[in-house]
Amino acid sequence: MADGTLKVGEITNSAGSGNITIGSGVTVNVNTPTFLAKATTAQTLTDNAYTKIQFNSEEYDPDSVYDNSTNYRFTVPSGGAGKYCIYSSIAVDSDGAGANYIILQVYKNGSRVFASRDFEGGNDLDEPTANLNIVLDLAVSDYIEIYSAMDVASGSPVLKLTSDSAYLNFFGAYKIGA
Repeated sequence: MADGTLKVGEITNSAGSGNITIGSGVTVNVNTPTFLAKATTAQTLTDNAYTKIQFNSEEYDPDSVYDNSTNYRFTVPSGGAGKYCIYSSIAVDSDGAGANYIILQVYKNGSRVFASRDFEGGNDLDEPTANLNIVLDLAVSDYIEIYSAMDVASGSPVLKLTSDSAYLNFFGAYKIGA
């Protein structure tokens, strides 16, 4: 215990079960680091090409792990290696022209690792959404970015925004284990 770390397999109260009370002034880091970012400004995507989604606003980010102004990415901090639940959703407006597909992708350290695709064909999609929820094992300094592509009949797709602040485009993560 030279480094001050206590490792145990199970903690129970004196009766062998029940709740354990954590004293005031004690910090318990459960599911951290964590963040939730959202897109609050319209972003035009290039038709039929992958574009990094710029989630430019944070709902929360207590450990400052998400860059919402330059790289638009989550980076695992020192001491934060482990398994993470990563989730994202985007809604894209085809400007009424219709679309063949929308793809939402997770990139790890600059390479695609997972994708979610909604395919309709025949330019039938008008305001499609794509969602994904995955678990990744991440090391310190690994970074995660979200990209999307949409094929529209004409023009350029744009992230769909709403006037009532119901954010349709978001990206978040939280640590779930070592």
